[in-house]
Amino acid sequence: MTHYPMADFWAGATPDQRDAAYDNTRAVADSAALIAARNAASAAFRATRPQHLDLAYAAGDRCRWDLFPAREPGAPCLVFVHGGYWQRNRREDFCALAEGALARGWSVGFPGYTLAPEASLTRIVAEVHAALDWLQAEGPAHGVAGRVVLSGWSAGGHLVGACVGHPAVTAGLAISGIFELAPIRDTYLNDKLQLTEAEIAALSPLRRPMVGKPMAIAYGSAELPELRRQSRKFHAARAEAHLPGPLVPVSGADHFRILDALRARDGELLCAAAALLEYPA
Repeated sequence: MTHYPMADFWAGATPDQRDAAYDNTRAVADSAALIAARNAASAAFRATRPQHLDLAYAAGDRCRWDLFPAREPGAPCLVFVHGGYWQRNRREDFCALAEGALARGWSVGFPGYTLAPEASLTRIVAEVHAALDWLQAEGPAHGVAGRVVLSGWSAGGHLVGACVGHPAVTAGLAISGIFELAPIRDTYLNDKLQLTEAEIAALSPLRRPMVGKPMAIAYGSAELPELRRQSRKFHAARAEAHLPGPLVPVSGADHFRILDALRARDGELLCAAAALLEYPA
């Protein structure tokens, strides 16, 4: 049994209670309809902007970018890393989230990555680093040359925490992320991930050296307690280290509706992303 001091109930929880603590689809009754609507909107959005899609950054079917450049190459770029507990979803199904940032004059990019069980979490983190290497080198040829805010949701929030130190990244926005991996090993999610002790130690953002770049940590106030706790704990650790960036609890948002605050031009999360670029370099 994993010692998990972030959750007092964990030691006495049943396997089903542990699974439920991280099961967002079970927690949001209409999650299937929300996902279907997001996927449909993203397919329609993507179909109207075919110029910079499916750009390979490494070997592997999923190791590709979808880029949506701004009119000005030097405009900021919002990079969004999708979630799905590192084992489901596709970058293509989130492209509608670019609408608000494009309306602000930003570029937007969506990197994909290989999913578990085909890829270990170690490999997934390495692929996101490789994607950022590619963006730094090749992005200007596609009209993307500005400062990068690395954002991500759910598992993508974890990948922001793990990869925000990349030299291409100016700031990070981690949405509903996982920052301590130990409890994940005690749930159904580990059936495909097969996390090792070494991975938990090396890839949990709460256990890694803190990166001094500005980072906003966001979660929905209607999310599962464990998701809220993980975000608050990570922000508290950063604040104790005197590192910049706010905690952003999005009022009334569940795990899926929180993304509306990134999709809207004046959404709370997109405004938080913009504010990150106002911190001193």
